[in-house]
Amino acid sequence: MKKTAIVTGGSRGIGLAIVKRLLRDGYQVLMTASGSTEKYAETLKSLEEAGTPVVYAQADVSKAEDRAGILKACLEAYGRVDLLVNNAGVAPLERKDILEMSEESFDRVVSINTKGPLFLSQLVANQMLRQEKIFEKRGTIINITSCSAVVSSPNRGEYCISKAAASMVSTLFADRLANEGILVYEVRPGVIATEMTSKVEEKYTRLIEQGAFPIARWGQPEDVANAVAAFAGDNFLYTTGNYIDVDGAFHIKRL
Repeated sequence: MKKTAIVTGGSRGIGLAIVKRLLRDGYQVLMTASGSTEKYAETLKSLEEAGTPVVYAQADVSKAEDRAGILKACLEAYGRVDLLVNNAGVAPLERKDILEMSEESFDRVVSINTKGPLFLSQLVANQMLRQEKIFEKRGTIINITSCSAVVSSPNRGEYCISKAAASMVSTLFADRLANEGILVYEVRPGVIATEMTSKVEEKYTRLIEQGAFPIARWGQPEDVANAVAAFAGDNFLYTTGNYIDVDGAFHIKRL
């Protein structure tokens, strides 16, 4: 029997790399994004032609009805859920100094990056507890946060705050669910080559060239997907609440 995964924000970048990796590892996948099925028709078609079709559900994770719809679509398609990857996330529409940051921008970023994963995890965890335990674990939840959970960027404070809070969401669920057989992990990407970072490509390329990253290259979405695959498997059954930095060793403090 195949395991079933939900991947939010799975239509491009890191999310799509995670979807492809999980499909390669034999998962059945429900992929979500905020756009219509037509918008991602080419991506969905390419997966189907590769012999690894997915079920797609349009959803805004900040909305309760959409989160419920994600779980409903997964159960209708596959009957259960064994893995949740909370990947959907946004950056501020405009980078502004924290002294000028608007409440509107804060609410938007936090509702998608923090509230969405929190309450979707709540929904899915309760489903995992209801369903029959078939595999080694009752379930796995993986939150994609960011090095910004611990690295200050005062010109996008709402993003840093949302990711720091999402990190605590991971800790709380790991603590609560450990004895239930549901393991929770966090992956913290650094500078990854995606549409989100393309807007500041020159800045990050310069930092890489100046030696800010011990592994002196841009990270790729597949680097993050590989970390997700490791946590999703059965090699860390005595481990929960842990995170891994996928950041070219940027987290290392250096003199």
